[in-house]
Amino acid sequence: MLNVTVVSPEKTLFAGQVDSVFVPGKKGKFEILQNHAPIVSILTEGIVRCVGSETFEIAIKAGFVEVSNNEVSVCIEV
Repeated sequence: MLNVTVVSPEKTLFAGQVDSVFVPGKKGKFEILQNHAPIVSILTEGIVRCVGSETFEIAIKAGFVEVSNNEVSVCIEV
């Protein structure tokens, strides 16, 4: 499982455990799964989707994602 936090400048939009996270990276969309290599990536306009027992999905304008030790932090502009 991944521990995911999705925040905007105003508030936390989602926090929970999921199986995967799909993000619109600057060089293309990619999926984050358990034990993903550590990464920091710029996000472009698109959809962030967190999939687990329930799905969280949000359209974004920009942002960044940081992944380390099954912790995923997504900071977005909506």
